[in-house]
Formats: sequence, C-alpha cells, structure tokens
Amino acid sequence: MPRQLERSSIHDDTCPRFQEVLETVGRRWTGSILMAAVQGATRFGEYRAVIDGISDRLLSQRLKELENEGLVRRTVVPSTPVQITYTLSPLGEELLEALQPLVRWSTRRTACKAHTPRGTEAARA
Repeated sequence: MPRQLERSSIHDDTCPRFQEVLETVGRRWTGSILMAAVQGATRFGEYRAVIDGISDRLLSQRLKELENEGLVRRTVVPSTPVQITYTLSPLGEELLEALQPLVRWSTRRTACKAHTPRGTEAARA
C-alpha cells in the first residue's frame, strides 16, 4: 500500500529555508564567486580574472547580493584611489563548510557515472 503524504508537510518551516538556500547557492556564478574568495580573491579585478565568462555587471550584481545576504563582507579601504575588497564573512565560511558534504557526494556521483555503462542509468532510476 503506497504511503500517504500529508499536504501540509511540505509547507513547514524547513521547506522555505531549504528552498532559499538552494536558490542562493544555485544562482549562476555564485559558486564561482565563493570559490574565488576561498582561493584568495579580494578585489573586483581579481574575481573577474579568475572567473571566466562573467560580465562586470553580473559580477557586481552577485557581489552585492552576497553582501546583502551576509555571505560576503565589503570593505572600503580609504586610499587614493579608494579600494574596495570583498571577502567571505563568517556566515559565508560557514555556508561553504556546510556544503562540503554535498561536494563530496557530487564527486562520488560523478565517479560512479563515469563507470556506469551507457544505457543503464535509466534502468537504475
């Protein structure tokens, strides 16, 4: 007998939070920006140099979004000319640490897919 799902069960407090996290980390270029920060990028030009294909406009937009979400800290260095740095905030570091099991899962999944003969994926689904 199939298990009955409660309609309200998917609308508890966890579902919107889960969806919000997926939308944040799944946004195009966000992962690349966070990884560039982990690798030491701090200035706008450094991010642009290590992230192939991102436009200045989109990089600027994503950095602002990440700052607004508390994942990146923007610091204005009073100099001539003014310098602006972008570094991971403690919350951003915590997010990346929380994502490590997902990265390991993806690595294992990719390795398994590489060893699966073609045509057998559908049979396993």
